[in-house]
Amino acid sequence: MDFQGHRAIINGLKRQLESPPSYESLSYLLAELRYTMEDNTDITLDGRDFVMAYSGYIKKWAVNKYSSTRDRQWDKLYWDTIRFEAPYIFDSFLIYMERKRREKKKFYIPRRKTLKIVVDDLQDLEDRKIDFLGISLPPRVGKSTLCIFFMAWVMGKRPAGHNAMSGHSGILADRFYRDASKLIESEEYTFREIFSQVRIANRSAEKNEMYLDAVESFATLTCRGIDGTWTGAVDISDDGYLYVDDLIRDRQESLSPTRLENRYQDYLNILVDRKNDGSRELMVGTRWNVMDPLGRLEKEHKHDPRYRFRKIPALDENDESNFQYEYGGFSTKYYRDMREKLDPNEWWAKFMQKPFVREGLLFPENDLRYFYGLLPEGGFVRTVTACDVAWGGGDSLSMPIGAEYENGDVYVFDWVFNKGAKEVTLPIVQGKIVGNKIQQINFEANNGGEMYAKYISDDLARQGYRCSITSTKAPNKMAKMTKIIQYSGDIKRRFVFLAPNSLIDEAAKHDPPGVHRYRRSQEYDAAMDETTTFVQLGHNDHDDGADSLSQLERAIEGGFKAEVKVMPRLF
Repeated sequence: MDFQGHRAIINGLKRQLESPPSYESLSYLLAELRYTMEDNTDITLDGRDFVMAYSGYIKKWAVNKYSSTRDRQWDKLYWDTIRFEAPYIFDSFLIYMERKRREKKKFYIPRRKTLKIVVDDLQDLEDRKIDFLGISLPPRVGKSTLCIFFMAWVMGKRPAGHNAMSGHSGILADRFYRDASKLIESEEYTFREIFSQVRIANRSAEKNEMYLDAVESFATLTCRGIDGTWTGAVDISDDGYLYVDDLIRDRQESLSPTRLENRYQDYLNILVDRKNDGSRELMVGTRWNVMDPLGRLEKEHKHDPRYRFRKIPALDENDESNFQYEYGGFSTKYYRDMREKLDPNEWWAKFMQKPFVREGLLFPENDLRYFYGLLPEGGFVRTVTACDVAWGGGDSLSMPIGAEYENGDVYVFDWVFNKGAKEVTLPIVQGKIVGNKIQQINFEANNGGEMYAKYISDDLARQGYRCSITSTKAPNKMAKMTKIIQYSGDIKRRFVFLAPNSLIDEAAKHDPPGVHRYRRSQEYDAAMDETTTFVQLGHNDHDDGADSLSQLERAIEGGFKAEVKVMPRLF
C-alpha cells in the first residue's frame, strides 16, 4: 500500500482512540506505523516525520501510564516504539542500543541533556539538510563515542554503502575500528535487534576494514590514519560518510603554520579525494588554531547553510559547566580549576572552542600590567571612563573605569561589559557614573550612541548630578583598527588591569581585617578575554573591549573633537 493509503488508516485509528487511549488501541496504531514504513522504503522526510509524530504520541502515553500503574505492558510498549523508531531517528537508536546496559554504564542517557543538540545536528546531516557538520567540544565529554555510534547507525541503515573514518594516526584509527566492531557485535548492545538482517560478512583487523555486504568491492567501513594508504584502497559512496576526528595531533603541531598547511593539503588530497558526489562529511576536532582544517573550512563556508559548525564550551556564559552529567561528567569546579592551571591559550582552544593565534595578538595577556586589587595610596588625580555603546547583534556595551594617577598610570578597577538592551545597560551605566563620582564621560556616537548619551544626560540631570557628557563619531572599520593599533602601546604602558581573582585571593590571604580589594566581575573577565584575543591581522568577531580602551586613552589625552551644541540650561 502506498503512503497515502496508510496515512488514511493512521488518521482513522487516531480518531478512534479513547481518552486516555488503551494499550490495545496504541498497539494497533504502532503496528500500522510499522507497516507504513515497511511498505514505503523511499518515504519522504515529511512522510517520515508524520509517522514519527504518531510514534511520539504512543511513547508519551506509554511513559505516563507506566509511571502511574507500573504495569509492565506499558514499559514494553515504550521500548517497542523506541525500537521501531531506531532505524530512522538517531536519538531513538542511541536509547535503544543501550537498553540492556546498567544505568551507570550507559553512555547516552546521562549525557543526553547536553548532547541532544549534537544528536539533532547529526540527524540533519543524515536527512541531507546539511552536507557538512563540524563538532568541537571539550576533551572526554563523548564527542568521538557519539560519532562512532552515528557511523554504526549509518552502516546498519545502508550496509552496502562505503564509509571511512580517519584521524591523525593509525593508533586513532585502530580505536575507531574496535569501538565500531563492539557496537555491532557485542551482546551488550542491541544492534542486531534494530537491524536484524545485518551481519559482519567479512573483515580485516589488519587493514581496519569491515564489510556488512559480502558482494561489495569496498568496505562498509574503513578506519585509517591520514598517513595510511588511501588511493585505490578506500571509497566513500554517494550515500556514505567521511568521518574525520582530530587531524591535528596536539598543540605543538598547531603552532607550526607549515605543518598546518601541509595537514590541510593532505586532508584535501588524500581524504576528500575519496568522496563521491553526494558523500557527506563529519569532522570533529579541537579548535587549536584559526588556520587548522576545521577553522579554514569554517571561514570558507561561514555563510553556507549546507555547512554547520557546532561548538559547545566547557563553561557557559554564567561560568557554569555545560557537561555536568548525571554521572561521568565534569563539574564547574573541575573546569574552573583546569582554567587556573592551564596556559590561557590552551584553555581557550581545548575547552572553550576558541582557537588562538599567537601571531598578530595586539594585547597578549603577558604583555599587560596587573594589580592585585589595591589602588595606590597617593597621587590620585581623577576617575576616568569612556563608553562604546552597543545595541545588540552580539556586541557588548564596553565601559572600562579607571583611576588616573599623577605618574600617568590608569588602574582599571571596574568594567561594564554587557550585551543587554538599553533598558538593561542604562541604569548600570548611570549607577557607575554616580557611584564612582565620574565627572566626564565620552560616548561613541555611532549606531544611536548620541541618543544613548542623551538618555544618560537627562537621567543624571533629573538626579541633580553634574557630569560633562560628550559623544563623538567613531571612525570607520579600517580607521578604527588604525586607532586601536595607534593607542595600543600607550594602553600597554599606562593601563594596569585587575589580576585574575585567584591571584587576588592569594594575595589577600594575609590582609588585616577591613582591607578592601577590588575583584574582577564576570563582565570584567569577559572584557579581558575579548581584549587579549584581539588580533591586528585577520578577523575579530568583536572589538568592543579593545575599542573602548582606545577611546579611554584618547579621552585622557584629550584626543576627542566633540561637537558642541547650545542646549537649554539644566540647572
